[in-house]
Formats: sequence, structure tokens, C-alpha cells
Amino acid sequence: MAFDFSNLVLTIIETVTVGDPIPPAQLVSNNKKISNNFPTGKITMTIKSSLSRRSLLKSAGAAALAAPLYSKSALASSGEINILMWSDYLPPEFIAGFEASTGIKINYTGIGSNEEIINKMKATKGQGFDIVSPTNNRSLQWGPLELLQPFDMNKVNIDAVNPAMAKIGTDAWNFADSGVHWLPHIWGTEGIAYRTDKWLPEGDAPSYGDVWSEANAGKTMGRAHSMMLGAGLYMEASGAMDAGSVWSAYENEENMRKVWGQITDWCVERKSRIKLIWNDADSQKNGLLNEGVIVGQTWDGPALALKSAGEPVHYQAPVEGAMAWVDGMSMPVGAKNTDQIYAFIDYAFGKEAAGVAIDSHGYNSPVLGADGFSGDNYKKNFAEAYPGSSLANLNPWPAEAPWYADVRTEFVNKFKSS
Repeated sequence: MAFDFSNLVLTIIETVTVGDPIPPAQLVSNNKKISNNFPTGKITMTIKSSLSRRSLLKSAGAAALAAPLYSKSALASSGEINILMWSDYLPPEFIAGFEASTGIKINYTGIGSNEEIINKMKATKGQGFDIVSPTNNRSLQWGPLELLQPFDMNKVNIDAVNPAMAKIGTDAWNFADSGVHWLPHIWGTEGIAYRTDKWLPEGDAPSYGDVWSEANAGKTMGRAHSMMLGAGLYMEASGAMDAGSVWSAYENEENMRKVWGQITDWCVERKSRIKLIWNDADSQKNGLLNEGVIVGQTWDGPALALKSAGEPVHYQAPVEGAMAWVDGMSMPVGAKNTDQIYAFIDYAFGKEAAGVAIDSHGYNSPVLGADGFSGDNYKKNFAEAYPGSSLANLNPWPAEAPWYADVRTEFVNKFKSS
């Protein structure tokens, strides 16, 4: 069963009045009106769900009866674990804390794209790593590969994380009804980052179109496929393409080719205005600090990490809406260090460890209460990144079927080679 993450977010979040943000781990809690006070203000968020309170409580009760009983007694206290994960997700402080707490050594291989993870696992037939970190919307690509194995949920403290994000694993990643193959780890967005000392948006918020504008020519950057999607959203907003076209491309290949043909032609005409095409977190940071980039389409984490370090960099959701995603943890079929895997998950789902991590890498955690162990910088950055109705306007990245990824690669290659 495929899980529609876009429906989940867009039906649950109804209205937002922003001074400071709701703690991110609670963003998609069901049927609650939540108020929180932070150092510089207050937010009131009204949450709407398509489920009634009665049906939610009923289903929660049934889930509690059917859920496995989490046990921490069998967790490992020595050995090593091999992790293939996004290059900035395990800060030195997190690794040091885990190794000191458990006695388990982390062998960490950083990556910059979902394609890297899939290709490595296909090449090794699921061997060589104990944990990999696919994004939530890639389940349709992973299922047919049969390269992942389900988790033993008796060994996972799933109650520690946001239930809506945990539900992604039980719905979209329960391949052939064999169990949960994915657990939430980090969530974030892709929007617009810019140098505050060299450029400011014309209005209250930047636009995806700023990356392609003639005024910024030679001083912008983005990741090819998502920068092209952002261009599509800008084309819709500016009337250059019919509203809803970008999302209709996920429905079938005919729509995809029509929509992406339009997007690609538009982007090819403006390619000379792009300074840098990035491929990971470090290249985003380097572009903003050392390559003359003044505005770019980036992930939230790298830009906010620079902002926290005192650099003149700001990240903000654009007027068209930031793209939202959840990266997870999955266990390849060839994983060898099983006990160490569950020890790592247990540590990652701890409030303090998760809070320390988000302070460093700038993304957000699904762990409930993690924000309580983050600093004031994190809370301030979150509020400034998602002002006004930004949270209600998030664009959850839709599930990508294998055919979609293949066709998109065709158009991306045409853009790159032009």
C-alpha cells in the first residue's frame, strides 16, 4: 500500500499564526490546537485532520493492542556499525556521544542523493551496510528491488517519534505486508537560501524564480532535478504554465513528458544564468561562501548551519511553497551487525541526542521533545525560515514511481548537456 504523504500534510495543517514556530517534531500531531512560548514570541497552530477524534482514538487503541512491546534489554554494547547516510546527518558530537554511550564504532559513508543509495545497494545486492537512509517518497522504487529487510519492531521505540511520520513506514514501506522497512530519522525542506549582505528578495519572501532571473545571472545555484521542479512551480505562479501541471506529472508518463518538456525548454533557455549545480551539503555551503553565489535553491540544513555559525546567510520558504521531505533509516538485506543497528536506532530516537544533532546540522527531528534539547538558535532559525503561512503552504514531495525517476533523468540530462 502506497502512503500519500502529500495528503497527510496538506489535510492536517490548516492554519498557522506565526511568531515563533511550533516545535517541529509536533508539526503533524492530529486534532490538536497547540500553543507554545519561545524566547521571542508565540505561535498558535490549528491542526486539522480528515480523521474524527473518535476514529483516531479507536485506531490508536487498536494499534496499541497490536503493537509489539519495545524491549531495550537486548541492545548491543560493542562492535561496529556501517552506515550509508546523507553527508551531514551525523555530526561529530552525535557520533562521539553514540560511541561513548554504547561502545559501538560507527563507520560512516556520506552520500548526496537517493540515486547514490539505490545504485550502491543494487551494485552490492544489498551488502556492505547496516543502515541506509532513503527519502520517504522513494518507496515505489525500493519495493521491487527487494534489497531491504523489515525491522523487528519489538526492538524499536517507535512511540518516541511523531506518529504521523512513523505511519509512513507502516503504510508506504510495508512491502508485501512483510513489515516496516523504513523509520523516520530527519525531516526538512528545500527552499531558497541567500547571502543577506549581497541580495534581498523584493517582497516578504523569495521565489524559485529568483534563481533563474536575469538580475541574478551568474550568481545562483541549485540541484538540477529539484531546481527544474522549482522552475515549474514558478512557471505556474507566473502564468507560464497551467496551475497544477507540476503535480499532474506524477500521475502518468504522458503528463510527465508534456510538463517536463515545457519545464526543460524554459530552463535550457536560462541555463547560462546558473553559476553552480550542487550535489551535496558541502557544495551548497561552498557555493554560498566561496563561489560567488548570492541566491540558490537549497536544503534547509546547510544554509541554516551557516547562519548558526554567524555567516551572512538566510534560508526561507519561497512564495510558491518549500518542498518537504522525511529521510529515514532502512536495513539492507545484507546487514551483518543486527544488534548494533537497534542500538543505533535507540540512541537516534533519544530526545537529547536528537536535539544536539539538529542544533548542528540545521534540519529537524521527528523525535518528540527533541526541540527541548536544542538551543535558541535552532528555534529562531526555524521561525525565520517559515514565517506567516509558510508551514501551511509546504509542498510534500510526492511518491516517485520508477518510471517517473527514469523519465526525469532524461530531461535532466538534456538540461545539463545543453
